[in-house]
Amino acid sequence: MLKKKYLKSKDICKVTFYTAPELTAESVALVGDFNGWNESATPMTALKDGRFKATVDLPRNKQYQFRYLIDECEWHNDWAADQYVPNPFSGDNSVVEV
Repeated sequence: MLKKKYLKSKDICKVTFYTAPELTAESVALVGDFNGWNESATPMTALKDGRFKATVDLPRNKQYQFRYLIDECEWHNDWAADQYVPNPFSGDNSVVEV
């Protein structure tokens, strides 16, 4: 799930990414082109309801590809993403538009 908050004072959007509640994991990282696909750059915080979340400031009027890395070995998409695009490895990447 994605929540977007557009700032009036800056040309950015605060995007909060949430994993699905049914996803079970010890750790989750948010990985995408906004952080150079660095698997350790944006760890997500565990919530009491079992989901994980991370908030990222993204420049507006762009699209960003991303995926969730679960327990350092499984890639998952966000099924509430704005769209999906094929990736070169197999499957699709999630896309957020801001």
